[in-house]
Amino acid sequence: MAEVMLHIYDVTNSGSDKTNNTIVHINKIFKDRIGLGGIFHSAIQVYGDDEWSFGFCEQGSGVFCCPSRKNPLYTYREFMVLGRTNSSVFKVNQILCELSREWPGTSYDLLSKNCNHFCDELCERLGVQKLPGWVNRFANTGDAAIEMAENTALRFKQAKTEIVSASKVAYRFLVGVTSGSTAGDNPLRNSNSGSPRFQSAWFKNLVTAGAKPSNSSEIETQEGDVVLQHERQHNSAHTLQQTCHNSERPLRQSSQQLEQTLRHNSL
Repeated sequence: MAEVMLHIYDVTNSGSDKTNNTIVHINKIFKDRIGLGGIFHSAIQVYGDDEWSFGFCEQGSGVFCCPSRKNPLYTYREFMVLGRTNSSVFKVNQILCELSREWPGTSYDLLSKNCNHFCDELCERLGVQKLPGWVNRFANTGDAAIEMAENTALRFKQAKTEIVSASKVAYRFLVGVTSGSTAGDNPLRNSNSGSPRFQSAWFKNLVTAGAKPSNSSEIETQEGDVVLQHERQHNSAHTLQQTCHNSERPLRQSSQQLEQTLRHNSL
């Protein structure tokens, strides 16, 4: 069994003394006074005097080692023991070889795949506790914020798509209603769209009913015309009947005279 040790550094590789001092000051406030965390680099030491960590590089693996507590890029801060591993030296070397292939330098990401994430993975494979939450809290918080922003953007995009689809459906519905109302205002369009039987019935009723008068005077005039026409028809019928009756009288007289003439001649 071997002791697994975590080494923690303040990230002071910005190239500016002012910026580096600011980071150290922030780490003191947020970690030492408040206990939230800070901007840290971490490395794991097991079997030997070297510590193992992960960083960015353009080619090859991002896994590297250096003498413990002596990384020249950062300012050493503190260490803590995470436990003891049951893995042998051979097994630890095998684990490091596997991680070297799985963690290329180009895959480094400050928020989602940094040195602290690597140390968590190594500790898990060694069978000891992971890093305290404050070591990588700022990166985890930033990663969560980015994920939340991406999810929000995705939801906005989906909502926009749904709104556009709903607008299209509403537009089609309104167009259909408008077309239906326009067709209802035009009897010719309704008659054309109906069945032939309905068309003929509608046309017949239209011819039979005739044009409707537009005012009361026209109605009275038409009623008077109807009465006058009825009287004329009645008078014509009476005259015709009288004429027929009168025409029958000379016919009767002529027949009586003919009979008398025949009798007289027979005598």
